[in-house]
Amino acid sequence: MNTSNTELIENKDNQELQIPAFGYELVREVLLDDILGKDSPQVLYWAGKRMARRFPLSGRDDIISFFRSAGWGNLQVLKESKDEIEFILSGEVVSRRLDINNQCHFQLEAGFLAEQFCLQTKLLTEATEETKRRAKKVTFTVKWDKKDTLL
Repeated sequence: MNTSNTELIENKDNQELQIPAFGYELVREVLLDDILGKDSPQVLYWAGKRMARRFPLSGRDDIISFFRSAGWGNLQVLKESKDEIEFILSGEVVSRRLDINNQCHFQLEAGFLAEQFCLQTKLLTEATEETKRRAKKVTFTVKWDKKDTLL
């Protein structure tokens, strides 16, 4: 039985299953790092880009909603200019991840943001993350150059 991406997105709000945080943390902070090793940040960035291509969204509100539904945290637009947008990610899941892993990174989310904006703007796009450990937040800066259009 193969569930399509469209079905997953359409049903994401209807299926509020309670998944223990410990199970999520085991996969995200332990298992993936063990499997991917030192390449974990780079691999997860590209995995985030691939995930964005599988789940293309139509705008910022959909991206924010996707983050919430995926259990990645609360995403908010911090500021915006003609060639970049800055987001802040917060919430209990972000706080817990930062507390349990000093080497915690959010490259999956960064790659997802980069590719969503690439798909929406048709411009080559990159995203970087900056962890604010004391504030228990992560800032993402998504940048594009209007000269770097996709063919």
